[in-house]
Amino acid sequence: MKIQWYPGHMTKTRRMMEESLPLIDLVCEIVDARIPISSRNPDVDKLFSGKPRLIVMNRSDQSDPEANAKWTAYFQAKGYAVILTDSKRGSGIDRFLPAVRQVMSQKLERLKEKGMAGRGVKIMVVGVPNVGKSSFINRVIRKKSAIAQDRPGVTRGKQWFSIGDGFDLLDTPGILWPKFDDETTGMHLAFTGAVRDEIIDIEELSCNLIKKLSEIKPEALNSRYKIKTTDQLSGFELLQIAAKNRGFLISGGEVDLERMAHILLDEYRGGLLGRITLELPPDLPIAKSVEEQQDG
Repeated sequence: MKIQWYPGHMTKTRRMMEESLPLIDLVCEIVDARIPISSRNPDVDKLFSGKPRLIVMNRSDQSDPEANAKWTAYFQAKGYAVILTDSKRGSGIDRFLPAVRQVMSQKLERLKEKGMAGRGVKIMVVGVPNVGKSSFINRVIRKKSAIAQDRPGVTRGKQWFSIGDGFDLLDTPGILWPKFDDETTGMHLAFTGAVRDEIIDIEELSCNLIKKLSEIKPEALNSRYKIKTTDQLSGFELLQIAAKNRGFLISGGEVDLERMAHILLDEYRGGLLGRITLELPPDLPIAKSVEEQQDG
């Protein structure tokens, strides 16, 4: 399944980020906790090499708690500060400024020594589309100044926000990259809504998603769609069973696969299937729980 999306405004966004670099002290990168690697633009590491980095794992309320701990340790081992947030409900937002102060402690101390305490820290907030970046900023600044919608590509220009105590945020539009080298990355981004549904075959995408869920969280399919066994079943067969069990039928008794495809994506993205992380740090299997790994 080929997924490519790189609108012209993303080239403009990259150029804007490069031009803003001299002003920036810290880069705050928002990632989707359900797909922490797939939701990271690899260009960001090249663009901001040498800049202090804070990773915000957003939507952590929808990702597996054990996986959250693994990813936190993974990013910390790479030298990044990490916080977990749920920007829709505000959970974890209060950890943001303390984390910034810790990362920027040396610069803040220098400013204090010069009698310039309370000024001088500028933070660029970056992230791929639909990771909750604008909602995060709204929570941090405590008002709805950034446009927050649950669809990709809403923020179109850079916006500065003052959050007090000398801290300023620069919001930037979500930016993907020209080519997904790994097909799985594109799929994960499409599953979570970072790529617009309008350019994707929704039925094929949902077949891939339900097959993935059958491998890593079969109990979720049983609970939500009454699918009791998933062994040897294709994604198409699983989606058909789910549609039939939901009573999604059209004329002639055939199942309404398109309706089920949309329902599956909506319910997964809305967290109705439970807390599911689609990928784990390298060398860690996702199909086994911690207890299963210890047993075997």
